[in-house]
Amino acid sequence: MKTMPAGEFKARCLRVMEEVRKYRTPVVITKKGRPVAKLVPPDAPATDVFGCLAGSARIVGDIEAPVVGAGTWRAGGRRSVARRARRSGARRAPR
Repeated sequence: MKTMPAGEFKARCLRVMEEVRKYRTPVVITKKGRPVAKLVPPDAPATDVFGCLAGSARIVGDIEAPVVGAGTWRAGGRRSVARRARRSGARRAPR
């Protein structure tokens, strides 16, 4: 690990940062001989969660067709839903 006085670091800051990035070696910056900061290379970027399963799924069959036929669907408004709920024994939600 390289050690460098703060004044020298200030004069060569960009060059030192490039060396740390390129060679992946940390640099300790000192003031009056005492360490005050440590310049380290960044960690490797984490793999992104989004898209990690891209290409691993396979579509089999029609993905747009309904699972059940249209004859089994029930249509109705709010009243028919409430009527079915009363028949099943469900209680009304408090307001």
